[in-house]
Amino acid sequence: MIGPEVELVERCLAGDAAATRLFVETFQGAIFGLCCRMVRQREDAEDLTQEVFTRAFRSLGGWDKLRPLKPWLLMIAANCCRTALSKRVRTPASNEILNELPSRPEAIRDTDFSDAVQRALSTLREDHHTCFILFYEQELSVSQISQTLGCPEGTVKTWLHRARRDIAELLRGCGFDRIAD
Repeated sequence: MIGPEVELVERCLAGDAAATRLFVETFQGAIFGLCCRMVRQREDAEDLTQEVFTRAFRSLGGWDKLRPLKPWLLMIAANCCRTALSKRVRTPASNEILNELPSRPEAIRDTDFSDAVQRALSTLREDHHTCFILFYEQELSVSQISQTLGCPEGTVKTWLHRARRDIAELLRGCGFDRIAD
């Protein structure tokens, strides 16, 4: 029995325009979301999302039908984003971002927790950041992240642990004292 992903891919490979539209509609949100979180600029994320689909359609015949499609697509997206990030001239250093976080108690009260989390996320190493986003936003398993990023599961677990620890430390330092590790 052929699964729905396999059938969709086969229809796309056969040139079915409706299947191609459905393919894009099905995965566009996840891919765009990952690109947004990785490159942190909407316009760049939109361009990268298009590039991901272009690459995916070119490589669709090489997709392993025994594996889920979404992690394969997110791997392409992560690679496109890493390439784009490596071409950027300069990104703010972690200490520059930390300086933007409020240090006065009254400013901390005015700071939205989710905004503080986003700023904390932006200070993570790129591999920790990507791993965190794939786990918590894209809801991929450790095994799927391992496949997506091409690294061992133990490395994924370590990156997740360090990302959680670093975010919790930063949030505590900003006055959010009840953050669990």
